[in-house]
Amino acid sequence: MSSTIIWTVVLVTVLGTLLAMILYVVASKFKVEEDARIDEIESRLPGANCGGCGYAGCRAFAQSCVEKGNLDSNYCPVGGNEVMKKVGEVLGISVVAKAPMVAVVRCQGSCQLRPKINVYDGKLSCRVKSALYSGDTGCSWGCVGCGDCVSACQFGALSMNEQTGLPEVDESKCTACGACVKACPKSVIELRNKGPRSIRVYVACINQEKGAVARKACQAACIGCGKCAKECTHEAINVANNLAYIDFTKCKLCKKCVEACPTGAIQAVNFPVKPVKKEENGTN
Repeated sequence: MSSTIIWTVVLVTVLGTLLAMILYVVASKFKVEEDARIDEIESRLPGANCGGCGYAGCRAFAQSCVEKGNLDSNYCPVGGNEVMKKVGEVLGISVVAKAPMVAVVRCQGSCQLRPKINVYDGKLSCRVKSALYSGDTGCSWGCVGCGDCVSACQFGALSMNEQTGLPEVDESKCTACGACVKACPKSVIELRNKGPRSIRVYVACINQEKGAVARKACQAACIGCGKCAKECTHEAINVANNLAYIDFTKCKLCKKCVEACPTGAIQAVNFPVKPVKKEENGTN
């Protein structure tokens, strides 16, 4: 009986040793040497793993940078130019700085401008709500107001305004990672150039219905009249599918389009307020 146990232990030991040797040989033969620069680059990244760079996480982004050998199509929106400069130092290449971007909510359909015509009583999710029906108002294009974008933001840059029922972006916290853009089922949120001194102009509407229909649904809707495009001398505005769009790479921030828009659909953000001139009353 004891000899049987001893032989069993010996056989198991020999078999285990043999299998370990086989695994060692296989592992050595198929071993993949990983570039040490991947670890170096990853250590310089923010570690948010937000996917804003287009990769599954910071590790995947770092690996892509090393494999490509250049940063022509790679950019970390959270770390920005400062982090990309550090990544370039690891790879031994210079990095061209990119203009900072920010998330923009292209909808002004507040409760006052876009009255509700029905009441939603279901799961509080933009994706679920938009899949069930067109929305609470006559505009099937605008924000549905459930806050999926707020939940998606890892940096606390978005919040829902209880007065308007719309999300608001805190540009001091926004990293332009694009998580809110992906979370919005209506494509209401867009990443745009932050602009010099955070000044920018954009059309805060995505409704492609004809003018009369769009205006009936929302008082601040773009009606596709084209007045803004006629006023623009920089060819920065295109009107297609009953909707105007401003190309931020061409816009010179002259604000002529803002003044020409009859519905107030074009927003001018962070422009300095002109001082009010005092009227002369003729008295000394």
